[in-house]
Amino acid sequence: MTQELTPNLLIVGGTILNPQTGSATPADICIENGTITEIGAKLDRKGKAIYDATDKFISIGWMDMHVHFREPGYEHKETIVTGSRAAAFGGFTAVACMPNTNPPIHTRDVVEFIIERAEKTPVDVYPIACVSKNRAGESLAEMADLAAGGAVAFSDDGSPVQNSGLMRHALEYSSMLNIPIINHEEDLSLGTKGHMHEGEVSTRLGLPGISGLSEEIMIARDILLAEYTGGHVHVAHISTAKGVDQVREAKKRGINITTEVCPHHFAITDALVESSGYHTNTKMHPPLRPQSDIDGIKRGLADGTIDAICTDHAPHASFEKEVEYIAAPFGILGLETAWGLTGRELVSEGVLSVSEAVYKLSIAPREILHLAVPEIKVGQKANLTVFDATTEWVFSANDIKSKSTNTPFVGSKMVGKAWAIYNKGFFVNNG
Repeated sequence: MTQELTPNLLIVGGTILNPQTGSATPADICIENGTITEIGAKLDRKGKAIYDATDKFISIGWMDMHVHFREPGYEHKETIVTGSRAAAFGGFTAVACMPNTNPPIHTRDVVEFIIERAEKTPVDVYPIACVSKNRAGESLAEMADLAAGGAVAFSDDGSPVQNSGLMRHALEYSSMLNIPIINHEEDLSLGTKGHMHEGEVSTRLGLPGISGLSEEIMIARDILLAEYTGGHVHVAHISTAKGVDQVREAKKRGINITTEVCPHHFAITDALVESSGYHTNTKMHPPLRPQSDIDGIKRGLADGTIDAICTDHAPHASFEKEVEYIAAPFGILGLETAWGLTGRELVSEGVLSVSEAVYKLSIAPREILHLAVPEIKVGQKANLTVFDATTEWVFSANDIKSKSTNTPFVGSKMVGKAWAIYNKGFFVNNG
């Protein structure tokens, strides 16, 4: 993996994929001073730095709308620089980072600090600010000021907004700002002491469970509140088939609701907790669910109910994860394996076409967050991901670019690889 400021570059031999139309057009792309100056067949190579993209697709740069970069406050887990490195390896030119930092992203200065820290990385980092002060669920944060500073959404992240009155007011205020509320959908009274999915496996292992019901009840509440206020609810990391069904029906009724899913929730089941010997890298929130939920998630991806694919990239230091299962924090890395798992579980299996998968990884997140969508067009700043959907490879420890190493996918087969990104004048080559 190499990262260099490369204002001038000629990408040759690739196929430009437009995920909006599904078109795939072989063409070279000439970049000068970070801007696309020419697109066409067999462009003049004389005196130019060349990247050979033969047998590869080129799309607009991908965006992960749900990551944890931990800075400020938890730099021992991840920083904006190391998180951006992991994002670039995964094919992402943009991310939106969650506010469970210390201090939380509940004041404008923290929003601006994150944006400033990301300026010299090849990845655009968009802060998601808190719904409530200190993520405590008691009083609203200064939403208008946070949005003016650059916040693109509001969420209390892993501290779901339990107070329905507060959630109502948050939706009312955010609708005036045209910004979504992202909620971790969980009724804590139904699972606050759980450590994995409540079901057959948890019963056999004797571990307290987190019921899918806790997610579905909160989704139902937020659907009603979105309908009442007209506000935009975005369901974070949906993980149950019934939850997908609820979102599908709400969309049919014209309610302003969107949702996302993480690759681990369509790639592995709660059975891995047992077969791995209680490995804490199988502990995430929402928890891994059974196959019936994976089947429902894949139906929701195929029919468009699930809008976006994200990672919930959640780094933790080794000393935090290498403890008893019940003492370990929730969360795993996700940026480095997102496309390989999407290719393996969705594209190879015919759940999504390559174009549909890329749409959920590039255009949909930006549309949900009301961000400008890049274009591969002469005169536009180059914001590109180079990838394929067929390369079979095994994810290894050497492929981890995060500061932490907590992933269950070391040694796992991947299908499809992100080979390079270009953004902000930076070229990152993963080849």
